[in-house]
Amino acid sequence: ESTANKTAKELQLNYRTVLTRFNSYRRRILRHQENHFQVLGGEIECDESYFGGRRKYLRGRSKANKIIVLGLLERKRKIYTTIVENVKASSLLDEIKMKSEKSSVFYTDKFKSYKSLQFFRKHIQIDHQERYVEGKNHINGIEGFWSYAKERLLKYHGVSKYNFILYLKELEFRFNYRKENVFQLLNNIIYQENYSALKSS
Repeated sequence: ESTANKTAKELQLNYRTVLTRFNSYRRRILRHQENHFQVLGGEIECDESYFGGRRKYLRGRSKANKIIVLGLLERKRKIYTTIVENVKASSLLDEIKMKSEKSSVFYTDKFKSYKSLQFFRKHIQIDHQERYVEGKNHINGIEGFWSYAKERLLKYHGVSKYNFILYLKELEFRFNYRKENVFQLLNNIIYQENYSALKSS
């Protein structure tokens, strides 16, 4: 969980060398998350969040130079995250349809882009102006993930848009395997990749 800068100082190594190695691990995690993705089902919380550049004098769902991330949280199991260009219904719903089973039950806030979910999925909308939780009707799980992700990203003091997907998928990986030894799991992933590359050479 150490940053490249901290690791470089502790081991007295070149920062760029350490960062390159760290990002090579993140690329392996990205490939693992993509190659081992399983369609989500059951109860799913859906929400989008904004990462990156600061917003000034703007409220609501404005891009404002931020990276927009859509998240789908299968309750008590795992999360799927992806970068989207905008928060139009077509952008969000296309991802939802591809990544979830038709029998899924979706929980979202009242944002208009999710309204059409009712036509192809069971859909429950939560009005945050009235209440945040009513039994199962909430999106507290995915909002908790956003808080976790943003708190973790703060320690990097800025992540470029080019590399953001690597950090995002690392956080997804850590969350989905939170009950396992992620260090050992990463070692296994590296070993399998290296072994496969050796066999194909």
